Amino acid sequence: MNRTTLLLATAGLLALVALALGLPKPPPVTDTTHTLAQPGEQEPTLTLPLVTSGDGALTLEGKLSGAYVQAGPSEAFAVLELKARQPKTQHRVPVNVALVIDRSGSMRGQKLDDAKRAAREFVQRMTEVDRLALVHYGTDVTTFPSTLVTEEARARMLAFVDGIEDEGSTNISGGLEAAAQELRPAVSQFRVSRAILLSDGQPTAGLVREEELTRLARQLRAQGIAVSALGVGDDFNENLMQGIADQGGGFSGFLNSSQLAEVFTRELEQATGTVARAVELKLELPSQVKSAEVMGTQAFREGQTLRVPLYDMAGGQSARLVVKLSLETQPTEQPMELLIAKASYMDVEQDRPAEARVALAARSTEDAVVVRSNLDKDVRVHAVRALGTQQMRAAAEEMKKGNRSAALNFLGNARQLFGTSAAALAGDIAELDKTKAAYESAQDEAAQRNEARQLQKKTMKNFGYNNAY
Repeated sequence: MNRTTLLLATAGLLALVALALGLPKPPPVTDTTHTLAQPGEQEPTLTLPLVTSGDGALTLEGKLSGAYVQAGPSEAFAVLELKARQPKTQHRVPVNVALVIDRSGSMRGQKLDDAKRAAREFVQRMTEVDRLALVHYGTDVTTFPSTLVTEEARARMLAFVDGIEDEGSTNISGGLEAAAQELRPAVSQFRVSRAILLSDGQPTAGLVREEELTRLARQLRAQGIAVSALGVGDDFNENLMQGIADQGGGFSGFLNSSQLAEVFTRELEQATGTVARAVELKLELPSQVKSAEVMGTQAFREGQTLRVPLYDMAGGQSARLVVKLSLETQPTEQPMELLIAKASYMDVEQDRPAEARVALAARSTEDAVVVRSNLDKDVRVHAVRALGTQQMRAAAEEMKKGNRSAALNFLGNARQLFGTSAAALAGDIAELDKTKAAYESAQDEAAQRNEARQLQKKTMKNFGYNNAY
């Protein structure tokens, strides 16, 4: 079989596979996604070297899906990972924090009791070198001003928490704006500032649209204030809370109210252990890159640069990104740069800005056999997992809407994608089967929504983000 016939046969097969999976039609002529194995093709065994950079709190490493890309229009993947080093000296970082508690009418009963108990424990764990503001909100907002947590102040804070009573609507933006007003004066004095938001419902007062609230979180992050968002109960908007945390550089959680004390404690430990804050990844796209998608998160494009805000990191934490690149290249003898990644952040221990940079390059060839024989086995697995996880996320959205048939179809798509790297993704397949069985046996709307929530948590982990509880 000559090369042209082979490529056309491959293209036809991939089109059929894409149709069966409900995926976008692949590019013409050849498989350029590096994900779906060809008939009779063995899994890649090549492991390309990582490109690594960074001598501060964070290291950045990455590599492309292969040493070669297909000449002409094609696609490739890049995997990038940021890792936070353990600090050279183990010490607790003083923090400037605001705890923002929903007291709307829907919090009545056990939820508010648990929130107050968790807040009391949070206050008890703060030290006299920390600043704390307390905010509770319904329709209006009530504030305990930011102050150092001395023993005298602690007693007054505990009394303030005891006095919280359920009332009113859900004014999330009012709570966040009040927290920011308390935090701002001390931002320059503290290396870590954070607002921790709790809500059990949809915003019904103040700013109510998702894009408005995520923009507010992004603005606070730009002012040096990270925002974490915790949802409790059955009625909150998971996408909103996750979006606030993602754009605010903080953490998100979908919780039962009984878990609040534990999560508040983890939030405080994460904040006081922060080694890098205001973390952002900038992806510079050379002219050969026509478009790029950071899978699983929102990126902001400015010309030939993509900005990806990331969360504050404590020692040992990490973030992995899978980037899908659409290319237009000419054959080359020498490697060409296809992605330049720069991680910028504030090094907390050194109290100064820092940066790590990697440039990823590959040769371009017209020979599809050379492309496929030089694929990296690890990047293929990450790419397949990311593509399958997109289907999982779509399934979670259909679960929330009550569209059982559509949700099961998306779960089936994910399983088929994972099956193309079954040896490496056996654990993912088993978890997916468990999710499908639990969803099929869910008898009521509340149980189905809980499965959607659990599935959304899994997608965040699968995409490589470790900012969720």
